[in-house]
Amino acid sequence: MFDIREKPQVVERAFLIGAYFDRRKAAEAGELLEELKELVGTLGIGVEVAELVYAREHTARHLIGKGKAQELMERAKRLGCDCIIFDNELSPAQQRAWEQEGGIAVIDRHEVILDIFHMRAQTREARLQVELARLEYSIPRLTRMWGHLDRQGGSGGGAGGGAARGEGETQLEVDRRLTYKRLDKLKADLEEVKKQRDTMRKERSRVPVPNAAIVGYTNAGKSSLLNRLTQASVLAEDKLFATLDTTTRRLELPDGQALLVTDTVGFIRNLPHDLVQSFRATLEEAVLADFLIHVVDAAAPQALEHYQTTTKVLAELGAGDKRVLLVFNKADLIDDTRQLELRRQFPDALFLSVRTGQGMDDLLHRLHDLMIDRVVRLDLRVPLGRMDVVALAHQEGKVLSEDYESGVAEIQCVVPRRLESRFAPFVRPAAKKAKA
Repeated sequence: MFDIREKPQVVERAFLIGAYFDRRKAAEAGELLEELKELVGTLGIGVEVAELVYAREHTARHLIGKGKAQELMERAKRLGCDCIIFDNELSPAQQRAWEQEGGIAVIDRHEVILDIFHMRAQTREARLQVELARLEYSIPRLTRMWGHLDRQGGSGGGAGGGAARGEGETQLEVDRRLTYKRLDKLKADLEEVKKQRDTMRKERSRVPVPNAAIVGYTNAGKSSLLNRLTQASVLAEDKLFATLDTTTRRLELPDGQALLVTDTVGFIRNLPHDLVQSFRATLEEAVLADFLIHVVDAAAPQALEHYQTTTKVLAELGAGDKRVLLVFNKADLIDDTRQLELRRQFPDALFLSVRTGQGMDDLLHRLHDLMIDRVVRLDLRVPLGRMDVVALAHQEGKVLSEDYESGVAEIQCVVPRRLESRFAPFVRPAAKKAKA
């Protein structure tokens, strides 16, 4: 794999190939190739050529036909490219065949995404998860890494001797053993991180506050939305996978009810399955949330595909049955015709712009509606000797008005329904009748 941060000069010019095998999917293959260009650009690699290639069938050795493969290898070398990057997932054998015959580094979309995650990982949990995914990807490719040693084997020695097996095989065995040992250590470390996360979650559950997870395609504006809602300072860049770690912030709604909002890692089409598995602990926030805020980039030409990709991954994670508030961000960048088209497809969706603030009030009201069954409005008369009750109303709810002139605290407030019994002895008699 590339280590962009340590060796930025290793790969500078890439030749991109997007192979497709059904002419009806040519447009989709073109969109995915454009997305690959953006992924490669995120690594700081220049794209010399991006070429769509149609093949009638998959081949075991080159994925596409041998003649076309040779043509592309020669063209890449003629243009002075450092590597060939496939939008398709290559098997280890196919990767070796291209490198041996073309004399040029060859990687696939899977490895590009792994390298972006490696570059973006900041916290210990994210680094552990990325390293786990990279090691699992590299194990079947260890032969490729040590192929240059296979030719150094000796001709003598008894059966089972090092010389008979060859240096390459010996080094391969050592590397495999070390890799599996490291895998076991990473999995154990991640279990510890998971326990810590569970402990934090239990601490939060002692004072039950509803939680909403922000999910969506990468670069849709999830972190920007969290920042706008909660005045947080989460990293929000116009880059793919700018966020790999979950961040939770507290939001107070207009009715005084508290809501925890969690930012999550973005999804992408053809997201490697092992990354979904590796980031399961991080994505657990989406599974355990009370409801989801699904953010879609309204200005993206592939907005529908982005929506479908996120929905599919959520279903894989076991969060497919969650209540979802669908939000189309960047509404300021689309015209009325496009918005009308999206509204027809998604009549319950909200349209807003995190950048300009357009539609943010509507979002807050919609969040309130989603949690309306969690709160109750009360009219209280509290003796001055029970100011702990008044303090509880301020701490856990929103006090709409308070008056102390009559010798008692007359309070109108909105509080979580789970605390209604704590306030019941102080509800005004008239209010009790009206409620009955």
